[in-house]
Amino acid sequence: MENGANFTFIRLTGYLNLDFKMKYFLFAVLTVLYLTIICANSFLIGVICLAKILHKPMYMFLCSLFVNELYGSTALFPSLQVNLLLNDNTISLVYCYLQIFCLCTYAMIDFCTLAVMSFDRYVSICYPLQYNKIMTPFRVGLLIALVWTYCFIQFFIFLSFKFKLQLCGNVMEKVWCDNYLLVNLACSKSSLHNAYGIYLAVVTAVIPLTLIFYSYTRIIKICLSFSKEAKKKALSTCTPHIISLLNFTLGCFFETLQSRFDEIRTPALIRVIVSLYLLMCQPLLNPILYAIRLKNIRLVCKNLVLSKIGIA
Repeated sequence: MENGANFTFIRLTGYLNLDFKMKYFLFAVLTVLYLTIICANSFLIGVICLAKILHKPMYMFLCSLFVNELYGSTALFPSLQVNLLLNDNTISLVYCYLQIFCLCTYAMIDFCTLAVMSFDRYVSICYPLQYNKIMTPFRVGLLIALVWTYCFIQFFIFLSFKFKLQLCGNVMEKVWCDNYLLVNLACSKSSLHNAYGIYLAVVTAVIPLTLIFYSYTRIIKICLSFSKEAKKKALSTCTPHIISLLNFTLGCFFETLQSRFDEIRTPALIRVIVSLYLLMCQPLLNPILYAIRLKNIRLVCKNLVLSKIGIA
C-alpha cells in the first residue's frame, strides 16, 4: 500500500480557461437557470399542495420528484457559481463528500421515484376498480418516505467506506465532485467498497428500471384492448413520465460512460457539457414537461394565472 498525503481539498480541473467577461457571462446564465429551476419546481409544489383536485397519488409522487429536483440542483449550482465568481477551482474535502452524497442520493431518489410512479400508473390503468383501495394516502406517504429514507441510509453506508480512504492525489477532471473519480484518487481499493457499490447500483437503478419496464409493458399490453379515446387518455398520463425517464437514463448512461472509460477522449468543452447535462436539464425539464402534458396541472395553473390577472 502506497503512502498517501493528508489532502484537505480537491482541485477540479474541469473548469476551462476562460477570460474575465466569459466567466461573468456564465455566472449570469447559471444564476438565471438556477432561479428558473427554483421558481418552476417551487411553483408546482405549491400548486399541488394547495389544489384539492391534485391531492391524488400521482401528483403526490410528482411533488416528491419536484422536491428532489430542488435538492439536486442546490447541491450543484451554488458551488459552480462560487467557483466561477471567485476564479477558484478548489473545494474542501468535506464539501466534496457532501456534494457526492447529495448528487448521488438525488440520482437514486429520482430513479426510485420514477419506479414508484410507474407502479402507480400500472395500478391505475390495469386495476382501476382497486386503485383507490391499493393506493391509499397512507401508502402513498409511506412509499415517498421509504424512497427518501432508504436512499439516504444506503448511500451514507456506502460513503462511510470512503472516510478512511488515503488519497494519493487531489486532482479531479470535473466541475463537481464525482464519486467514482474520488475512489480512483485513493491509494488502495477496497473489495468491500466495490461490492457494496455494485449492490447499490442494482437496488437503486437496475431494479427500478426493471420495475418500470415491466409496468409499461403491462400498460401497453392492456391499452391495446381499450377504445381509441380510452387508450389516448391512458397513455397521455404516461408520456411525460416516459420522456423524463429516457432523458434521465440517457444522461446517467453518458455520464457513467465518460467517467469510467478514460480511453474515450473527447474535447474538454464536450466533457463539461455532458457532465452538467444530467444535473441541469432534468430539474428544468420535469416541471415544464409535467405542467404542459398533464391536463389537471395545466388547468389549475391556468385558473391560478387568470384569477391573479382578474384580481389585478
